[in-house]
Amino acid sequence: MKIFNRKLQYPILGTVLTAVLFLSGCKKEALQKDPSDKINTEVVFASTENAYSAINGMHRLMYSQWYSNQAAGGQSGNMIYMEVLGDDFVMTGAANGWFNSEYKWISHRDANSSINQYNYGFYYALIGNANQIINNIDGATGPEEDKNFIKGQALSYRAWGYYQMVQLFGKRYVKGGNNSGLGVSLILDKSTTAVERNTVEEVYTQINKDLDDAIALFANASGRPDVSHLNIDVAKGLKARVALTQQDYVTAAKFAKEARADYDLMTNAQYIGSFTTAANPEWIWGIRHREDQPTYFYSYYAYVGNFSSTNTRGNPKAINSLLYDKISDTDVRKRVWDPTGADKTFPVAASGVRMPYMTRKFTLSNPGNSNGDLMFMRAAEMYLIEAEALARSGSEAAAKDVLMELAENRDPDYVLSTNTGASLIEEILTQRRVELWGEGFRFYDLKRLNLPLDRNGANHIASLAVEFSIPAGDKRWEFLIPQGEIDRTLGVVVQNPL
Repeated sequence: MKIFNRKLQYPILGTVLTAVLFLSGCKKEALQKDPSDKINTEVVFASTENAYSAINGMHRLMYSQWYSNQAAGGQSGNMIYMEVLGDDFVMTGAANGWFNSEYKWISHRDANSSINQYNYGFYYALIGNANQIINNIDGATGPEEDKNFIKGQALSYRAWGYYQMVQLFGKRYVKGGNNSGLGVSLILDKSTTAVERNTVEEVYTQINKDLDDAIALFANASGRPDVSHLNIDVAKGLKARVALTQQDYVTAAKFAKEARADYDLMTNAQYIGSFTTAANPEWIWGIRHREDQPTYFYSYYAYVGNFSSTNTRGNPKAINSLLYDKISDTDVRKRVWDPTGADKTFPVAASGVRMPYMTRKFTLSNPGNSNGDLMFMRAAEMYLIEAEALARSGSEAAAKDVLMELAENRDPDYVLSTNTGASLIEEILTQRRVELWGEGFRFYDLKRLNLPLDRNGANHIASLAVEFSIPAGDKRWEFLIPQGEIDRTLGVVVQNPL
């Protein structure tokens, strides 16, 4: 069966067939096929029961393989790409070659690379499916609460997809500045013609509208059956992320606090070994991996963790040694990495090498299977957004209190911060780097903060990393538009500066 696929051409968005993928377990090759208009949308949207299958299909896309690319296992591909492009995630060996070119800052500046194809096609495919749900669900038969729940999820997916893309393919957003540079093309319905790229400002305007509409719908929606489904907490968490990126700190603090309200922080005992299971109390949004839907070597855990793959055996991922040294000895998070590489009790992939500063953050309980639940949003992130936003908006006392809640949970010896101004913000950002290591935020954070890439003085290996310094604002902070898109739209979609 066929589903939507951006396929690096302007989308001719047909009917929603993600439902078929989810229910029938079609082969992964279906993801490489073009859209089909042969199945009537009236069938998919005849009832909310059918439409539930469509939204479930979107969830499945979040951990499906794309373009037969082993490194593009749904959202996990983006998460790893965003880490290897940063400074805190260290590659310790070349292994089988995956992510080496990205680590060197080569691939995302190649218009024909797989990283650009994936990050462009994956998010547009989700957006295309979301569009079909948004534009057809109102006519389905079924409870209004179910319609609101389904539509709210689709709007959240569309907002999130555009948010991910505009940060990659557009320039950094500057509050009060000139955001008229090109972002990505806004597609909100079925389209058969190429459309020029919208401005960064226009894309963010649409993102916020979708999230506001989703939050309103979720307020009168049925409850979600699982953490894999997006709900009002996810929409508010996304709103907080977007506001932080746009330097709208009052909005960021408000929605981050609301998003985390019903979620508990992990205990210290839970912190070690709980990052691969949806039973983690902090998870606001994530995928609960079904055992009958294996991910093999395109899983996140085939690259980061103790699953024994050629990559994990020869390239255990490590933390930046300078960042590690900033962690208090009484902080539970310091136990997530082995600075010596010699601790025989430290989990390692079967037959794998041990390296200094290697991680055990993403340890599978069954390392013989790459299946593992995968998180996309958790409460700790919301504490950090709230603290940063409060500090930047002048509410330093409140920022310290919020930071205290998180930090003393991780470190029983932590005391209320006495830092102020830039020092307080730096403390919060350091906490963020440690807490969210490996979860797909670092490239985005460096770009939104207008910081340079700086891998100097740490444990990055020169032959592997190659690039140690990239100035803030350099054109290399923008991904190139895939050349296939430019060719197939006959230049309507234009390239970023080369």
